[in-house]
Order: sequence, then C-alpha cells, then structure tokens
Amino acid sequence: MPSSKEPPQQQQVKCVFHRGPIIVGAGPSGLAAAACLHASGVPALLLERADCIASLWQHRTYDRLKLHLPRQFCELPLLNFPNHFPKYPTKDQFVSYMEGYARHFSIEPEFKQAVLEARFDGLTGLWRVQTRDALYVSRWLVVATGENAEPAIPEIQGLRRFQGPVLHASAYRSGSEFSKKKVLVVGCGNSGMEVSLDLCRHRASPSIVVRNSVHILPREMCGVSTFTIAMVLLKWLPLKLVDKFLLVVANITFGNTARLGLRRPKTGPIELKNATGKSPVLDVGALSLIKSRKIEVVEGVKEITKNGAKFSDGQEREFDSIILATGYKSNVPTWLKGEDFFTEEGMPKTPFPYSWKGENGLYAVGFTRRGLLGTSSDAVKIAEDIADQWRKINKRYSAKEIKLGSEIFGKIRENI
Repeated sequence: MPSSKEPPQQQQVKCVFHRGPIIVGAGPSGLAAAACLHASGVPALLLERADCIASLWQHRTYDRLKLHLPRQFCELPLLNFPNHFPKYPTKDQFVSYMEGYARHFSIEPEFKQAVLEARFDGLTGLWRVQTRDALYVSRWLVVATGENAEPAIPEIQGLRRFQGPVLHASAYRSGSEFSKKKVLVVGCGNSGMEVSLDLCRHRASPSIVVRNSVHILPREMCGVSTFTIAMVLLKWLPLKLVDKFLLVVANITFGNTARLGLRRPKTGPIELKNATGKSPVLDVGALSLIKSRKIEVVEGVKEITKNGAKFSDGQEREFDSIILATGYKSNVPTWLKGEDFFTEEGMPKTPFPYSWKGENGLYAVGFTRRGLLGTSSDAVKIAEDIADQWRKINKRYSAKEIKLGSEIFGKIRENI
C-alpha cells in the first residue's frame, strides 16, 4: 500500500501548439470567424466547452422560438440560408443551418474543452489557453463566447424561500408542464413576452413583471419586417427621425402601452439598442393577450414569499412557479486574465465598430450588441487582419521551418 504521505499523481496535461488562431466558443460567432479564416487560408482551432456547436441554441432555448428578424439579417458570412427556409426560421432550422455551415467550411471544434484560463505570455509572445486536460498555445486568440454565455440571475429578496419551481428562461422548454398553473414571469423583454405567450397557449395563467420601461414594436408593418423598414430608412434619414417614425407606427398599432403598465423609454428603440444592447420587443401576439388580461402585467417585485410574491404596490399574490426571463451575460472575466480590453461585465471597452481588436493578437467577435449582423462584420474584419499577418509570416518562414519550430516548441513546452 502506498504511504498516505505520498503526493497524489498529477494528471498529464498535453500541450498543443497551433499555427493559426485559437477561437474560444463554437456558437454562431466562433463559426463565423472560423469560416472567414478558412476562406482566407488560415487554419483555426475552435475550443468549445459543450459537446456540440451552438449549445445555447440547442440546449437553452424554448421549443417555440423563431428568429425575431428575417433570415437575411441572421445569415453568417459566406453562406446563405437554404431557399426553402421560411422568412423567420425556427430554432431547429437555425441549428441545422449552423451544423451545415460547420460542415461546409470543414470546421471541427474540440468539444468539452472549457477554458479555465487564457493569458498572454509576454516572454514568448504567445497566448496560453488552459483547459482541464490540455494547454493550447497560439500567436492569436479570438474570444467568441459572446454576450449571452451565462444566464443572468437577479438578486430578488426571498427568492430562495419560494417552495415552488424556480427556473431561468434558459431552462424553459414548453408551457405544457405549467398547464392550469399560476406562473410569475420576471422580465418583459422578447423572452419574457414569448414565454408568457407560450404559457397562455398551454392554459397557464402568467403574470409578467415589468422591471423597467420597454419599447414594443410590431414585428411587421403591412407584411414587411419592421427591422427591414428601419434599416432602409437609416440609409437616408437620421437615426432619431427613424426612431420617431417607429414610435408613431407603434402608437397607431398598439395605442398607449403605458395604460397597460408598459412604459416606453425616453430614448428611441434603435438608439437605445445601440447604446445599451437592450432590444425592443417585436410583438408576435403577447400584447393582445395583455389587453385581454390573459397575461397580467405587474410592477416591481418587492419580495418573494414562501408561496408567491409581494409587489411594490403593496399587493401579495400566490404563484405555483417562477420563471426568470432576465437575460444573459458574458463570462469573459472568469477566464481571460491579465487584459484590459474587456470591462468587468465582460464587454469590450471600445465601442462598435472598433470593438473587434485588442492588443497582442487578441480579438473579439459577437460583442457588438447588434446581433448576427454585428457578428458577421466582426468575423470578416478579424479574418482579414489575421490573414494579412499570416501571409507576412509565411513569407518570412518556409513551411519546413514552421514545422521545425513546432517540434522544438514541443520539446521545451515544460518551460513555457
């Protein structure tokens, strides 16, 4: 028997030097960057903590989810959606598109490789990316974990006391399990509205908490996407004027939503989205149910009780379940170390359109607050920048010399 004083054996950690960039995250942002790099002749290595691509879409979205914008605004670079897809593809269709996208560009991520730490080594001029069982090293690091890496759970007094089920919207699949139940939905963004709509369609009784002011716009105007109209108008008119037009249309369509407990922000919908990332709600039917009182709007939760909630107006109600439709957040600060490029909230300090590039070969894709359009813009710029460096390096060193350098690196990896 070995002595109890003997130190435990350390797990063997492999060291991998990659000639091209390392991309952390195999969601739409990581796939877009990898595809653009592939088209430029630059090999990329994708590290993904889950066991599949686009894990947020596959494992953390409700069944009835559809893209809020027309498909032409949600395509990744260099490959369109299949022609037979509808105007607003479903969750499953979007996942199948991304899987086909990965196959088309021969993207094969390393799955189950959650990054514990990534740090730039000033002595070697290389990035060290540590996972549980490997150390990956490269000249370039592309952060592609995005704005929605982790569920955002708010601090609500008494939440742990509640005896019924409490789940984040990322764990919500269908209203079928809430039939004939009273459900408190915290958050009135697109997710909160759609979850409430889905609950109604499964004969549940949802009450939606309005924590802040919110813009609600019709998804379409006369059969044309509101977003499409806004994008066309922005080519010719100032942003504030386009915002005013959208609000006029919304008021004509919905009336004064403040009477329903849904106050509009003072800042216009597009200007607010660009400044804070807060998207307007594109209504797909929830507002009519609010008007008919099938979805009840309640103001701020003061406290969660054992069987329900107390509200800021003094009322106390009982609920069977609570769903937190409170959004997501970046997880970059938990693993990217020694860098001043990101804020404490995990967003680039430099605003769009200059948020894609840091120092020492650091890049960011999918942090623009502008959805997949912003992701595509970032991916193209990153690929062009890295490809330019790649060509210069390959002019300086032959393939044989690069291979020799990789072998030498492997021999001295214990000292890195």
